[in-house]
Amino acid sequence: MFLKKYNLKNKTAVVTGAGKGIGRACAIALAEAGAHLIIISRTRKDLDEVSKKVRKFKSKCKSFVCDITNYNEIKDIINKQDRIDILINNAGNNIPEHFTKVKTKNMEYLVKINTIATFNLAQLCALKMIKTKNRKKIGGAIVNMSSQMGHVGGPIRSVYNMTKFGLEGLTKGMSIDLAKYNIRVNTVCPTFVVTPMTSKFLKSKKFKNEVLGNIPLGRFAELSDVASAAVFLASDAASMISGTSLLVDGGWTAK
Repeated sequence: MFLKKYNLKNKTAVVTGAGKGIGRACAIALAEAGAHLIIISRTRKDLDEVSKKVRKFKSKCKSFVCDITNYNEIKDIINKQDRIDILINNAGNNIPEHFTKVKTKNMEYLVKINTIATFNLAQLCALKMIKTKNRKKIGGAIVNMSSQMGHVGGPIRSVYNMTKFGLEGLTKGMSIDLAKYNIRVNTVCPTFVVTPMTSKFLKSKKFKNEVLGNIPLGRFAELSDVASAAVFLASDAASMISGTSLLVDGGWTAK
């Protein structure tokens, strides 16, 4: 009985940054839970590979090559969909720089992708969700992919901190505005996960040891740890959870 609440059969989920890393893992996990997928990435080859994985679970899968910072393109994609029940708002980036050496162009790019594009996509998907008949009865879920760095500061992370703290605030505000439609909004906040984006940072033995020293459980997060958290928040098992954060950080922020 309780496990049925994790079933996403007949739900349609949008996942951004779905070609690699966390987005890819979330797309596959959602399909395994029964959802149909709309996946978005900048690379066709990656999307095709993920589509094959998704279809192995008998889920339908539409894929679109798009940079989410291109508002007109992403708007066109979302508005053409018949239905959206779940959004995994995952696409984002980081450019580590000391606060005194942050380049303006890098700061503006990170704000554009991590904050503005994330906001725009959430708004477009929420508007699509609201138009669905019986939305209040069937519910909806938006999961914004945040970070432990949306809760604590870190070295050479000032701009990333800024964007992720902003995402936490956005999530809380969205959750209040969308509650009357029974659309829940939460964040997943991972610690360091070995992905194509983080692997280049983790090549430094010193940096790697410093990171592990901050995680009480003593290991990096697995992609499956993050994906399962996202699926939980997207499912009816989390039907009373909104406006909060699920920290997948091995205890980093508990200290």
